[in-house]
Amino acid sequence: MSPTSTTRRILLLAPLWLAGTLAVAEPAYFPPRGDWQRADPPAVGLDAAKLAEAVAYAQAHDNPAPRDQALALAQSFGKAEPYFGGQIGLTRERAPINGLVIRRGKVVAEWGDTRRVDMSHSITKTFLSTVVGLAWQQGLIRSTDDRAVDYMPPGVELFASPKNAPITWEHLLRQTSDWQGTLWGKPDWADRPVGKTPEDWPNRPLNAPGTHYKYNDVRVNVLALAALQVWRRPLPEVLREQVMDPIGASGRWRWHGYDNSWVELDGQRLQSVSGGGHWGGGMFIDAWDLARFGYLFLRQGEWNGRQLVSRDWITKARAPGPVNAEYGYCNWFLNTGRKALPAAPESSVTFRGNGQNIVYIDWENDVVAVVRWIDNGPALNEFIGRLLGAVRG
Repeated sequence: MSPTSTTRRILLLAPLWLAGTLAVAEPAYFPPRGDWQRADPPAVGLDAAKLAEAVAYAQAHDNPAPRDQALALAQSFGKAEPYFGGQIGLTRERAPINGLVIRRGKVVAEWGDTRRVDMSHSITKTFLSTVVGLAWQQGLIRSTDDRAVDYMPPGVELFASPKNAPITWEHLLRQTSDWQGTLWGKPDWADRPVGKTPEDWPNRPLNAPGTHYKYNDVRVNVLALAALQVWRRPLPEVLREQVMDPIGASGRWRWHGYDNSWVELDGQRLQSVSGGGHWGGGMFIDAWDLARFGYLFLRQGEWNGRQLVSRDWITKARAPGPVNAEYGYCNWFLNTGRKALPAAPESSVTFRGNGQNIVYIDWENDVVAVVRWIDNGPALNEFIGRLLGAVRG
């Protein structure tokens, strides 16, 4: 097990006795912009042959769904779309399966077109919750238990109804808000509608906020619009300035909203970005920038001596929700009880998007893996199992 970030800082000051030899722990490595140091697998405690087998397994399990993401989305989430006009955001055809493995801060494996800027689908939610976290750590949001309505300026009716008024930031972050309404032309029930017939869909069961989990892009888009009202700046601008530029990300990623998700704030016309890709839009990004984002959290929100994301926020994001013990803040998928990934440590997390787009973060083994477009089902767990089987210490 690798030491925690706090322990790692202590080790920088204190010697380690290893096999009777005085040794000093190396400081954590942070890749500069445009470069990332590589290492031979044995140099960072990996069995090269087993790592190669894991990569070969991933390469053999490209998701068979259509690479045209407009078509793939229509097949996955288009149940209600004959009634609501289909896609309203940008899509594109994806690359074949690709990925990266980072161990002890160094690149040890790369396959496929890792420079391809593709949709990341619901990994976008993790970028969104991070921007909300920045607002919290800077005092723009006093408490995640505060009602969101109390942060909305006059004229913003997102939470004006008696049903929506009790919704807190915590409910929105955990996807337990049960927000009711229509945003950007999409009613809340249109994302995975519940009921036997279309006539049933608008009459879904109503739940008190905080009592029912449902993965729902309309409600995540409500969170994005609420966060825009708090920041009063474009969320991609906040993310770029406070996270992506400091971690050395490229300038090629783009966070898109919808054709109709424009609002006026302080005399400016701004686009409210989407929190996923069910109707297009969301974060378009390559594997390298996803790896930097994951590595930031592997290092507990710290980058080269700067605490970019609060450790307290990461603790909150990783905490199991009271309704869904396998979900933290969006989009922190937890491995509670090792149900999601039996091959991985219970403490590991994944940021997940449709397709599948995966950022795997493993503090115990000091590993970040980005896997894009791997087949659904058991393939991800099998890949992770093979990858961790290569760890020698």
